[in-house]
Amino acid sequence: MVEPKHPSLSLSRQCALLGLARSSWYYQARPAGEATLTLLRLLDEQYTRTPFYGIRRMTAWLRTQGYEVNRKRVGRLLRLLGLEAVYPKPRTSAAATGHRIYPYLLRDVVVERVNQVWSTDITYIRLARGFIYLVAILDWYSRYVLAWEVSVSLDTSFCLAALGRALRRTTPEVFNTDQGSPFTSQEFTGRLLDAAVRISMDGRGRALDNIFVERLWRTVKYEEVYLKSYESVPEATASLGAYFRFYNEERLHQSLAYRTPAAVYAGG
Repeated sequence: MVEPKHPSLSLSRQCALLGLARSSWYYQARPAGEATLTLLRLLDEQYTRTPFYGIRRMTAWLRTQGYEVNRKRVGRLLRLLGLEAVYPKPRTSAAATGHRIYPYLLRDVVVERVNQVWSTDITYIRLARGFIYLVAILDWYSRYVLAWEVSVSLDTSFCLAALGRALRRTTPEVFNTDQGSPFTSQEFTGRLLDAAVRISMDGRGRALDNIFVERLWRTVKYEEVYLKSYESVPEATASLGAYFRFYNEERLHQSLAYRTPAAVYAGG
């Protein structure tokens, strides 16, 4: 529990110890209409089931569910969620102006050891009266979640916080991201280059280049997020923290010969 007037720990230090962005402590969920929240939840769940649906299909699907929406509104909501359909198309992930885009380095690469490849992505997490964003950093070989962070805005700072925690553990050979602006920012790529990490970025419209993180999001949402109704950012943070501990240390993965990510990561 964060105490604003703790006798010896500053608010910033308490948030850091809890793995909570300081901005999240001050966050007050902005009122949103029930209709908008319902649409956001429906779009998030349908995208998890059918990530290849674009704006036209999502609009048509919502209409089959009884919601009279137009493509313009559905497009705005999908952009708010940071969701884009999985198929080749121009300008799928908007990098910040002037930021360098790195080539994809992992095509036909066999991943055969821990810390060979890490990757990251951002997803939407719903609250009872709003939403937040979640970023996670995953080791491809073991599926181990090295670090994660939540934020009330889609910016670079919470991605940098997660990256900093992961790099304090060790460094990977290759770090793969999409071409979104938080990951193409000079702050993010500079931190990787300073650590002598090779940077790889997904091809435009190729979400499957980062398939292991996409699978992680499906697992997190079906096993945790869709079963809960988080009332606040601290509640969501605590519940997600408990889930990621379970995911790393207890959840058996068929693809890992029914071992846990923590066991595989520790075993190298």
